[in-house]
Amino acid sequence: MLVLDEPTNDLDIDTLELLEELLQEYDGTVFLVSHDRAFLDNVVTQVIVAEGNGFWREYAGGYSDWERVRAIASKSAKAESPPQAKEAPPVASKRKKLSYKEQRELEELPGMISSLENEQKTITAKLSDQNLYRQNPDEVKRLNERFAEIDGELLEKLERWEAIEAKPNT
Repeated sequence: MLVLDEPTNDLDIDTLELLEELLQEYDGTVFLVSHDRAFLDNVVTQVIVAEGNGFWREYAGGYSDWERVRAIASKSAKAESPPQAKEAPPVASKRKKLSYKEQRELEELPGMISSLENEQKTITAKLSDQNLYRQNPDEVKRLNERFAEIDGELLEKLERWEAIEAKPNT
């Protein structure tokens, strides 16, 4: 069993690639703490997340997989109303009508999010090719940068989606 705390700090690209390769080949259990999302996606198969109030949950996959599950879970949790709210009059009847522009944006957001997620999957597949790291390190850097950009874009799209859906009642 290995326990690693921020193992990517102060590593150059070659050493980082070597560490990823060694961890991927390691047959034992690795407990790993890192802020390097790309590194986590490249080496982990399960994520354990502190969800507050002393509660920990395990998710299959890497960091990006957990983010997708978290986004879906938070949306479904918001969709479920607490028991007291069921007794209140329906909020939908009081909801402010969306503008044409907001309605169009709301309709387009799921497709945009899906497209970005598919692009991330393609990048992840390319980055899983170990030969790429040796043959074209510049491409690896470009792909990792694009992956990070997509993370930001996804976050913006999800926040925008939530903002439109949570328009204040009138």
